[in-house]
Amino acid sequence: MIGLYSPGTSLIHRAPTGLKLLLLSVGAIVVSTIQDPVVLGGAALVVAALFVIARVPAAAAARQITPILWMLVIVVPIQGLLAGWLIAGLMAVRLIVAVALAALFTLTTPVSSVLETFQRMLRPFRRWIDGDRIGLLVALTIRCIPLLADIVAEVLEARKARGTRGSLLALAVPVVVRSLYAADALGEALIARGFDD
Repeated sequence: MIGLYSPGTSLIHRAPTGLKLLLLSVGAIVVSTIQDPVVLGGAALVVAALFVIARVPAAAAARQITPILWMLVIVVPIQGLLAGWLIAGLMAVRLIVAVALAALFTLTTPVSSVLETFQRMLRPFRRWIDGDRIGLLVALTIRCIPLLADIVAEVLEARKARGTRGSLLALAVPVVVRSLYAADALGEALIARGFDD
């Protein structure tokens, strides 16, 4: 599995994971409530500045943010026709900024650190919640998202190499089959490490 972490020594890389999680949550909430295009543009510039401060490679950042743009190509025109182009534009920028914030977090925070942070946060509730398993679940989720994206990209590339286009079903079937194989391999790895109950 491919991790998203981009090693570095910037202030953002060195910041405590718990603080980054808190700021990510607050930032996403604040961005989702902004109604003024100028203020939203300012928020986008702040996020761009954070990427510069973190010295994250542009290619790594683009790989995390680009997939949302494909969805917006479909969603923005529909939203524009139904609710107006200003609202559609605000929605698109909000979504891009929120995804960029999440990408900045994953690019500057090792999965092991996320796992440890969740374990510490859930320790007071250990009587009811297994913090180790929740932390493992979060870590696996973070790692599996790029794995699934890679599977889709490989299937698309294989179709392009064969010169076939096909339907959405022709894309979905190999993606689902390959995802199930990857999930099976992951399950076997977890069982081998004692996470089989």
